[in-house]
Amino acid sequence: MQPLVPTSHKARIVWLGYQPVPVERLVITSQPIEVMPLSFAGFAGEVHAGETRPSCSRVLKQHPRDTEIRNVRQLCVVSAEEMAEVAADLGLERMDYAWVGASLVLEGIPDLTHLPPSSRLQGPDGVTLVVDMENLPCQEPAVTIEKVRPGQGKGFKTAAMGKRGVTAWVEREGTLRLGDEMVLHVPAQRGWQGGNNAAEK
Repeated sequence: MQPLVPTSHKARIVWLGYQPVPVERLVITSQPIEVMPLSFAGFAGEVHAGETRPSCSRVLKQHPRDTEIRNVRQLCVVSAEEMAEVAADLGLERMDYAWVGASLVLEGIPDLTHLPPSSRLQGPDGVTLVVDMENLPCQEPAVTIEKVRPGQGKGFKTAAMGKRGVTAWVEREGTLRLGDEMVLHVPAQRGWQGGNNAAEK
């Protein structure tokens, strides 16, 4: 048996974008694009690009802050369907994907936020993204939405729990384009049964 297997799940890219500068005053300033060439460092010009990055609060239990570590957060991948649910919960007519700092938005993969870590998303030219893990909701999208839609951003963290998408990094270089289809590959192994995560915190 192969350790990674292609599935019948295919997703269409409905949005591409990048964040050219760090978040300022908690406001996200992502820009939409139509073509995204990817190197092993991610997308050039994206604030999250790089083969390594300084460690942050997400990994303080593993590394002291600002330790240089492998960058597995080059891209933010979200689901069009999940974002539609979040928008509805917030009373928005639609979600502007720039508000959530998305790199790519995919349509067609159910429960995208809970894809198994190490799943692959592969594009037409072979470009391949490796899923790191769930991207937990943070305050920046809430502040960004609140700025442009007063009264509708404050509930983002609650509404987006379990629907915020995943972070990913580039395993194989190539180019993504709007409308491209990506195929999902997942690890063939069974789920871990070693213990209760909550009890081990």
